Amino acid sequence: MISPTNVVLGAASGMGAATAALLAPRGRLLLADLDATKLSEVAAALGGDVDTIVCDVTRQVDVDALVEATGTLGALVVTAGLSPSMARGQMIYDVNLIGAERVVRAFESIVAAGSAAVVFASMAGHLVTADPDIDAILDEPDAADLFDRLDAAGLDSDEPGFAYALSKRGVVRLVQRHASAWGAKGGRILSLSPGIIDTGMGQLEASNEPAMATMVETSPLARMAAAEEVAKVAAFLVSEDASFMTATDVLVDGGCVAVTGGIR
Repeated sequence: MISPTNVVLGAASGMGAATAALLAPRGRLLLADLDATKLSEVAAALGGDVDTIVCDVTRQVDVDALVEATGTLGALVVTAGLSPSMARGQMIYDVNLIGAERVVRAFESIVAAGSAAVVFASMAGHLVTADPDIDAILDEPDAADLFDRLDAAGLDSDEPGFAYALSKRGVVRLVQRHASAWGAKGGRILSLSPGIIDTGMGQLEASNEPAMATMVETSPLARMAAAEEVAKVAAFLVSEDASFMTATDVLVDGGCVAVTGGIR
């Protein structure tokens, strides 16, 4: 019997690297990211049965190669994403939402009994006002006219802040849409929404958005989280200890959304 492979996409840094460290003792591990050098450094630090592959989620050929290299799927954790300070809005949609849809759909072909996936969303997706018309657009992330439809709905599809929040809301919804297909094969799929995390990306956003400091200070736990704290939740969700969890979002935000208002 071929042993399943656990995959972390976005493993070169931050919460992806922290999750990889927790999954390494569970068997064969495949680490994917854009940065080959950092991937190699993470893999070398972990040791054991760890392979790496460069993957750009905006390229179908890369995603297909990742699926092929996986073989039999154990766990899939997708942390790859862009924040508002890293790109224009359309690129953020392309990576965070369209890319996530591409990955989830491709991996469905190798889902088996016991497979489990966690796709990272964000608490930002919980802070946007619900709009059925916008949600309908987000539910078709691979539509050729996605950006035209967003613009026609009164949104600037290239505005980074809205793109980040809406793309992450879309991730929560895509997990719900794909859960039945995964379940039919004996698999599970969830989203995880981190709050303000003490990673390179989190620090970049905090430096560019002073309001984040207030959000941290007024949250129930009144601090940022370490990457490892979120990684522990991801590692739990793809384990057998979470065997009856699927099609839902797990909010790991120190209580920020609760005091800010949540999904409206």
